[in-house]
Amino acid sequence: MKKWAVAVAAFLLLLSGCTNKETVKRPIKEEKPDQKPENKPDDVAKVDPYFYPLTGIGTSTKPDDRAIAVMINNHPKARPQSGLSKADIVYEVLAEGDITRFVAVFQSEKPANIGPVRSARDYYIEIAKGLDALYIAHGWSEEAKKMLEDNYVDNINGIVYDGTLFKRSKARKAPHNSYITYENILKGAKQKNYSIKGSPPSFKFLSEEDRKEITGRDAALVKVSYSRGGISDSMYEYDSKLGKYKRFSGGEQSVDLETKEPVLLDNLFIIETTHKIIDSVGRRDIDLQSGGKGYLLQMGKVNEVEWANVNGRIVPVKNGVEVPFAQGKTWVNVVPSLQKNVILNPN
Repeated sequence: MKKWAVAVAAFLLLLSGCTNKETVKRPIKEEKPDQKPENKPDDVAKVDPYFYPLTGIGTSTKPDDRAIAVMINNHPKARPQSGLSKADIVYEVLAEGDITRFVAVFQSEKPANIGPVRSARDYYIEIAKGLDALYIAHGWSEEAKKMLEDNYVDNINGIVYDGTLFKRSKARKAPHNSYITYENILKGAKQKNYSIKGSPPSFKFLSEEDRKEITGRDAALVKVSYSRGGISDSMYEYDSKLGKYKRFSGGEQSVDLETKEPVLLDNLFIIETTHKIIDSVGRRDIDLQSGGKGYLLQMGKVNEVEWANVNGRIVPVKNGVEVPFAQGKTWVNVVPSLQKNVILNPN
């Protein structure tokens, strides 16, 4: 009996040892609260589980849609445009002559109709590339054509899909009448086997509380001029009741053609960079890589900043540190000279 008892005790001790070893191999993990995603504003982190990477605005559902960057015409005969009021961020850059074009980037909102759509240039493509956006244009320069045909960015072009994905408006004359619906963008992406998932990289954003503490010089009215003729000049007027900037072009407020919804901005970012004419047609080489001087306007105030290209994204910086945007929509004006092209508080 003693031998049997000793054997049982030894067996139980061995079993206990195995159990302890198993416990060491598979430790129980402590559950930790989710960390705040990078660049998520503090106030949004307390209320919403997610935020839109191009606006900083909180959302209850994960914003996993890919950004869509559309070339939009800014010739006077193309105004008012469709879709601009729903863009998260718009880049305004000179094409040939005195005319600017817009790269309107959509992610948090999807307008039904977008346009008039215009042709591509290499520096517009670089902007879309930096946001990993699906790039939509109608036409191209020779350099842009090579980039697009080499699939430098995923793209859908009206040269290929005129009359199918892209529709011509009878109310306007070419080249100011090409439009594409958001539905047809998705259809085109499916035809070309492009993914429409994957959020763009995020900008940094202020909390709403920090937004109220913005300081700087008063800038209730700003004029951005691209030429003596003034064909692409714009005005931005701060509305203190809305806490946003209204945009005006050709003396008319920028609104959506169909919905009449106004373009309202929380950030106006104006950057100075080198522009060079490179051919007899007047095409330009515009440096969006080297960085330089800039103005950042928020809440009726302006601050002198610098701009930098960070992994393809154009961001405001101060003393080498990225400056946060206010939550909301942003307009980026790219100009040859802050001194010559920008007037703060014009009489």
